Amino acid sequence: MKSIHALAAATVLFSATVTAADSQLKLPDFAGLADKASESVSITLDSALLGMATRFLDPVKPEDAAAKAAIAGLKGIYVRSFTFEEDFAYPKADVDMVRKQLSAPGWQQLVQVRSRKEHSNVDIYLCVTQNQATGLAIIASEPREFTIVNIVGAIDMQKLHQLEGQFGIPKLELEEKQDKGR
Repeated sequence: MKSIHALAAATVLFSATVTAADSQLKLPDFAGLADKASESVSITLDSALLGMATRFLDPVKPEDAAAKAAIAGLKGIYVRSFTFEEDFAYPKADVDMVRKQLSAPGWQQLVQVRSRKEHSNVDIYLCVTQNQATGLAIIASEPREFTIVNIVGAIDMQKLHQLEGQFGIPKLELEEKQDKGR
């Protein structure tokens, strides 16, 4: 009986660990895309680099203090963004492979925007482990560009908004777009 309880406890612990670890997406290499792209951005900030980056933030400036507070629980920020001169010059299958990872347990879709007219898609997902946001993924694709953002670690959604436009995280301006639509 004790071994069954131990096995059950180990299974719960293992699944919680796997879910927490899965908030970091496996991004494709996108080898050679930077050469094809008119503009490319690749940002990889692990916890050590994030810690180093916060040292350059001025705690006296309110926007820097807010960014430092938002970064406090993060383990990584990963951004891949490419812009091209031609439609669909990037491998859509690679972008779809990243989207597929977001169907794993723990990931919940927050936003989905589809435009057939503009052939654009935006998906925003949150990874939740034990009622705590442990990851965020944004995938935005259009015929001539795509951006993937993966934020890993304890995420305070109220503070996360402060990071838009910094550390390679795009400024989504969702609130402004919603206000214009009214």
